[in-house]
Amino acid sequence: MPASILIVLPTWVGDFVMATPFLRAVRRRFPSARITLLADSNLADLIDGGTWADYVEFEHGVSVSKPKEARPGSYILSLRAARFDWAILLPNSFRSALTAWRIRAKRRIGYDRDARGLLLTDRMPVKNRLRGWRPRFAPLPLVEYYADLAEALGCDRPNDALELFRTPHADASLADKCRALGVPPHQPRIVISPGAKFGAAKCWSPQRFAETADRMIREWGATVVVTCGPGEEPIARQIRDAMTQRAYVFDEPRLSLGELKSLIADADLLLCNDAGLRHFARAFDVPVVTVFGPTHPEWTRTSFARERIVRIDVDCGPCQQRVCPLGHLKCMTGVTVDSVFSAAEELLAGGGVAARLDGVRR
Repeated sequence: MPASILIVLPTWVGDFVMATPFLRAVRRRFPSARITLLADSNLADLIDGGTWADYVEFEHGVSVSKPKEARPGSYILSLRAARFDWAILLPNSFRSALTAWRIRAKRRIGYDRDARGLLLTDRMPVKNRLRGWRPRFAPLPLVEYYADLAEALGCDRPNDALELFRTPHADASLADKCRALGVPPHQPRIVISPGAKFGAAKCWSPQRFAETADRMIREWGATVVVTCGPGEEPIARQIRDAMTQRAYVFDEPRLSLGELKSLIADADLLLCNDAGLRHFARAFDVPVVTVFGPTHPEWTRTSFARERIVRIDVDCGPCQQRVCPLGHLKCMTGVTVDSVFSAAEELLAGGGVAARLDGVRR
């Protein structure tokens, strides 16, 4: 049994959230092990409050012996001094394997891909690799990809229940910002997240977000809050400016990921593109409508019953491209306001949210 385990985390927000069942399974299987997470600093607020590990180490020159307790130093030297029995690699990158080798972990465990096999001591075969000289992979839900790895480590196979944790300081900070912006505290709240770090091809039109939001306010009496990540402020403002009803935009300042956890946890509905915040809804059991375009839904599928995916089939997709190679983006332009609104209405019908909306209408 390993006494010390390092888990190298993925860097994308959505991938991290989909890794939480794996983290939960490892913690349960090795309760007495000293577990350390190696993370990109952008994940700090997401990890905050979590119960998956004893320590967190951030790659950008800041070490954290306990979440939020910072100390200076090189993460490579710090990790080497920790003398890890195991280093488990969730990213597929060569770089993550090189890091595990550089810190001299006794066992380096990960999928055998991206030319990193010689750096690993335990090479997991990739089940969804397609035949051919070019590395190509069949769509496989990331939660299942991680679950296969968990089973190989001797863990019980985790389910796909994602988890995140709210923190009191983020709750309080969000409440202050909502008051400052004048967000009504008691009306049903719809959160719109219109960005996607993957690329512009993943983003539904701001005009259509605006039309959908206007309809939700007119027909449901809901409050609409629009969020944005770094560089997405113009998209959020376009939605606000295109609306005939009032929306509340968190653009100056933007919300932190910790505050976004709190915002989505309290929402009645999330409307978003296929991006990381979609998985926040799953983690907090919040209804979510997700607009899909060039990406294949199977890569990020979970069994969440309170999600509705809105997409259309096109002859050129799903292409998995950041920018439409044909220039027409018909996989996104073909998604209508009516289809998205109907998905939201179906999702909320008959539940507690529907009762709240009915109460506002009366």
